[in-house]
Amino acid sequence: MSSISRIYYNKLVRDNIPDKIRGKGENCEVRPATDMQEFQQELMKKIKEEAASLAMTRSKDEFLGEYTDLMMVLDTIIEQLGITPEQVRVAREENLLKKGGYKHQHFLVWSEDVGYSSNESPQGIPV
Repeated sequence: MSSISRIYYNKLVRDNIPDKIRGKGENCEVRPATDMQEFQQELMKKIKEEAASLAMTRSKDEFLGEYTDLMMVLDTIIEQLGITPEQVRVAREENLLKKGGYKHQHFLVWSEDVGYSSNESPQGIPV
């Protein structure tokens, strides 16, 4: 009877992960992404994973580690899409002009602007 146990991840991992697993004397199975579409789809999934981890940090060091994980995913997507650093800079400046930053720390409690669109789910039913 075998005592082998496996954990199935079925997700994109960083280049050094298989070697780290094997370095511990453990086995793993990896395969390349089947095509660019699968690779990009998996990168988009990684954004959620890494952003969720970032949101759970409770120290500056944890934040920095998770931030760099998220930025690695975003940088890879930017590279795949052929977006230049200049395009990123211009888009950030335009976004800042359009929406502003977080300097004033505004917390929106409610609004009568039913045309406002948010990425978050509303916390209640409009009245």
